[in-house]
This record gives sequence, structure tokens and C-alpha cells, in this order.
Amino acid sequence: MTPAIPQLLDLAGIAVFALTGALLAAQLRQTFVTMAFFALVTGVGGGSVRDLLIGAPVFWVRDPWVAPVCLGIALVAWFTPNRWWNKPVLEWADAAGLGAYAVLGTAKALAFGVPPVPAVLMGVITGCVGGIIRDVLAGRPSILMRPELYVTAGALASLICAGGAALGLANAVVWPVAALAGFGLRGAAIYWRLGLPVYSSEEG
Repeated sequence: MTPAIPQLLDLAGIAVFALTGALLAAQLRQTFVTMAFFALVTGVGGGSVRDLLIGAPVFWVRDPWVAPVCLGIALVAWFTPNRWWNKPVLEWADAAGLGAYAVLGTAKALAFGVPPVPAVLMGVITGCVGGIIRDVLAGRPSILMRPELYVTAGALASLICAGGAALGLANAVVWPVAALAGFGLRGAAIYWRLGLPVYSSEEG
């Protein structure tokens, strides 16, 4: 059984991710076609990869609302000034989406019989891969190539979700706690500019 979340909340999260893709295309001064493609890829990329890996129907192909929402977001971005979408607003909205979708991805993988550790990875993929695809297409370093705490925040949310499931705790308790933990860690990274230590090697 696939985990259910309110559709409006689901679409709101997708819209946030889609907006980050559309706005990146706007910053690069691309055409509307490119902007729409970036919005769609960023909005559904992580969930699509997850569904393919766990053998589930790709979620947005059979949903009549997801693609129109992504394309509608691209249209909004096309006709509004870039100054309306300042960086802090998008960063915090993206942090909320990251926490929620890491949990959703983990829960869906567990519902399809995926073992806990791979299910955690599916959660990370759900929350992060759309942004990675967006950055690669734009020719800029992806979130994987930056030390800031982003993927780590998604992993924390996924771990708590899988851990709660393993302990038999109620989803109604575990999912909000996991999503808030991911959001909290990402928020701390935004506010205090936290990052992971990078590899350094001193020669003999």
C-alpha cells in the first residue's frame, strides 16, 4: 500500500521544487521551453527515479495534476519579476520540501517491500535527485559537490522514518517528526552556513 499524503500538500511540495528549476532557467536567461523542462525535471525527477528503482508506476504519469502544476509554475515564473523570488524564501521552502519528500520516498519504498537501508536511500533520492538533475543540466556544481548540509538533511529524515517503521511506531507520529528533523537540519545549515568537512591530504 502506497503511503497517502494530502494531495494539496503533495502538489505544493512539487510546486516548490518546480519553482527552483524554473527560476534557475530564468537566471540563465533561457526560453520558456527550457524553463518548463527545468520545472518538470526538478519537480518530478527524484520521485521518478525512485519509482523506477522500486518497480512502482511512475507517480506523475498517471496523475492528472502533477505535470500541469509544474508547467503552470513555469508560466508563473516566466511572467513575474525575478526579484519576487528572493533566495531566502526559496531556500526555506526547499528545505521544507526536502524533509517532506525524503519521508515520503522512504515510506513508499518500505510500502513496496524494500528493506530499510535501501528504503532510506530511496528517500534521499526522492528529496535530492531532482535538484541534482537540474544543476547538471544547467552546468553548475550540484548539491552533491558542495559541502553544505543538504543531502545529509534528507538522509536524517529518511533514517528517522525507516527507524520508526522498524520499531512499529505510528506513521502519524513518525512522519511529521522525521520531516521536521530534516527541515530543522537543513534550516540550521542555511542559518549558520553549516557544512561537512572536506577531504584534505598532506603529502609526506
